[in-house]
Amino acid sequence: MATTPRDYYQILGVPRAASSDDIKKAFRRLARQYHPDLHAGAKKAEMEKKFKELNEAQEVLTDPDKRKKYDQYGADWDQAQAFEKARQQAKTQGFGGPWGSEGEYTGQGGSGSGSDHFSDFFESLFGNRERGGAGRSSSGMPGEDIETEVQLGLREVLTGVTKRVNLREPRTCSTCQGSGTVRGRSCATCQGTGMTSEYKTIEVRIPAGVQEGTRVRVAGKGQPGANGGKRGDLYFHVVIPSDPIFRRQGSDLHVALPIYPWEAILGAEVTAPTLAEPVKVKVPPGSKADGKLRLKGKGLPSATGGHGDLFLTLQIVLPAGISEDERLLYERLSKQRHPDPRTELLHSAQRR
Repeated sequence: MATTPRDYYQILGVPRAASSDDIKKAFRRLARQYHPDLHAGAKKAEMEKKFKELNEAQEVLTDPDKRKKYDQYGADWDQAQAFEKARQQAKTQGFGGPWGSEGEYTGQGGSGSGSDHFSDFFESLFGNRERGGAGRSSSGMPGEDIETEVQLGLREVLTGVTKRVNLREPRTCSTCQGSGTVRGRSCATCQGTGMTSEYKTIEVRIPAGVQEGTRVRVAGKGQPGANGGKRGDLYFHVVIPSDPIFRRQGSDLHVALPIYPWEAILGAEVTAPTLAEPVKVKVPPGSKADGKLRLKGKGLPSATGGHGDLFLTLQIVLPAGISEDERLLYERLSKQRHPDPRTELLHSAQRR
């Protein structure tokens, strides 16, 4: 089954009124995303196809002459040039039958000039397009989806967040009313395209507990459709960057909690951070370095409902400076008899 060629403007994600600079910028941005060298395996072949489409689209739309033909004839713009030339030949040579002397099809025969017959054939191939209509067809074509990235902090994942997004939307030019001309000249506002663009801000609610890599769909906020086709959709790819305090593991969170040696030995009540408000936790007497305390339900929302847990990993730290009295206490402590904490380490090293 034959497939309908994709619209070059939709491939690059730009409106038909886009300037040459806008088209080049869009190409460079997408080329970095879809370059085959950045992908591997089955994905690489898919990216090669997309990259080829991008190259073809930008090659045509950045060439003023090619772009003009494309805007007039759509996907068949390159063939249209040959047919236009043949039609001119038919007009000057006055072919009257359906076939010319070189075997070229020039019409259906019967009354009327050869150029009229050729015109009928031409329209049957390229459709009865309005002048400057950029390949319109009788049936509506849905618009392309727009995909973009949204970064969320862990607190936004915990509570959900409303993001404001700026979208550029095409509009019929108010100066020329979409005709592309003003008093017989190309409209300066829309550069003869009949369309301008404006920015519109929408609010998108992203629910709590969203996962890394989730696609959030906003219906009807993608590219406009062609010939009355419905608009595409807007998709957000959720990215959750690493946090300097909280390490995420599924719906659980992990935090390093510093404590002093005497708090570890004697036990203490200390303040610990959470994604909401700080909380008081009890450090048990005799706690060891890298020991863990669990705060149930203080993690992130889970996919199955409820919340994960927050784990506090104890890190024993020394004061930045000590007084003379503290130094004397440490001296007295050093004179007490204690097992050598390095005994097991030394034995293990000898056995290797």
